[in-house]
Amino acid sequence: MIVYDNLWATMRNKGITQYALIKKYGISPAQITRLKRGESVSTHTIDIFCTILNCQVQDIMQYRENGTEL
Repeated sequence: MIVYDNLWATMRNKGITQYALIKKYGISPAQITRLKRGESVSTHTIDIFCTILNCQVQDIMQYRENGTEL
């Protein structure tokens, strides 16, 4: 399963809030909700987050077998 725990840590480290993502960068609140719930998002969405946060994919998401960290 793909989890987005790294996204929230990366956002904290970069000083970017969910509010800033919505207001400054035009990210849909629905996309943030999908990420919070661990639901699927497009690779385009991941690309946008990597651009905004100036980070790599692994700084946003990771694969966990059966929901546990590898």
